[in-house]
Amino acid sequence: MLTIAISKGRILKDTLPLLAEAGIEPAEDLFKTRKLIVPSVCGEVNLVIIRATDVPTFVEYGAADVGIAGKDVLVEHNSDNLYEPLDLNIAKCRLMTAIVTGQELPKGKIRVASKYVSLTEQYFSARGQQVEIIKLYGSMELAPIVGLADCIVDLVDTGNTLNANGMEPLSLIMDISSRLVVNKASMKMKHKSIKALIEKLEIAVENRR
Repeated sequence: MLTIAISKGRILKDTLPLLAEAGIEPAEDLFKTRKLIVPSVCGEVNLVIIRATDVPTFVEYGAADVGIAGKDVLVEHNSDNLYEPLDLNIAKCRLMTAIVTGQELPKGKIRVASKYVSLTEQYFSARGQQVEIIKLYGSMELAPIVGLADCIVDLVDTGNTLNANGMEPLSLIMDISSRLVVNKASMKMKHKSIKALIEKLEIAVENRR
């Protein structure tokens, strides 16, 4: 039995067709059920539905054998105890800095609002820029508007949310897509099953290019 950790939302929506091609279909509608563990129709896989930011933790500590998470979450988690064998090439977006339209960053130390504390520190440190990071969990665009921060670091897809709030993207930090991650112990104990899953998903990803 394999356990796959995944979160609801865009990643799940984009992942389900790939899993179906790999022969894995949930026994219930994952968008309607309140269950946190849902078996597959084939009976060989359990799908664990958790918060996106918790996926690498569940996989790292063996609560799940395999997980699907965005590259942003994986880099922020910053663990050496996960294998990352496959880019699923789904749920694509960009991690960017953004600012109020028409404004410029002030000189000297700046305040940056983001839930990506480690990534933000790394990005500005590499550029020799001193920053004070204000950790927020949502409504990021509000921070510069009300004077809480000079800019934000957040995911950008279409840019519509930024535009609607009088903001514009400033600089690209990294391109994001969802990745398959594997627990190291599971890779040894369940090597045959996990290897087969990876190979099937590789074919499914390639078929969509």
